[in-house]
Amino acid sequence: MMDNDNALHDDIAALLPRLRRFARTLAWHREDADDLVQLAVERAIVHGASYQPGTRLDSWLFRIIKNAWIDEVRARTRRSELFAPEEEGEHVGDDFAEAHQQRMAVQKAVSLLSEEHRLVVGLVLVEGLPYKEAADVLDIPVGTLTSRLARARSALQEHLSEQARTV
Repeated sequence: MMDNDNALHDDIAALLPRLRRFARTLAWHREDADDLVQLAVERAIVHGASYQPGTRLDSWLFRIIKNAWIDEVRARTRRSELFAPEEEGEHVGDDFAEAHQQRMAVQKAVSLLSEEHRLVVGLVLVEGLPYKEAADVLDIPVGTLTSRLARARSALQEHLSEQARTV
């Protein structure tokens, strides 16, 4: 049993960058995302017996993150406005300023999406999960996922076009 636990812990540790990236897609604030990943890893370790070997560990962990985020959103009484973290200003004037501005524009556009659209964008476009896996994580039919993804892509294009017109 100990070897299985150690193997699960090692596999979870190997997924930490992807878990953090998905959490950032949902939470946007680095600290909130880190807290979300920590909570999800704790839940995964405590409830490791419910993981079914042979299934995709990443999908199981993404589902835990999604559920933890839903719990967090429900617990908050109000939402704070999105502010760029202090680190976002570190590269102003660098050669990378244009790429940085583009990344910030995409981040802002994604942040303007509804939560259900951010979830599908995070799982399919950012994490690269197949539609079936992403639908399983979200507990929705594949058709619902594809329609949400289409609407999310359309909304992203609209937000990015609006931002380009105002610059």
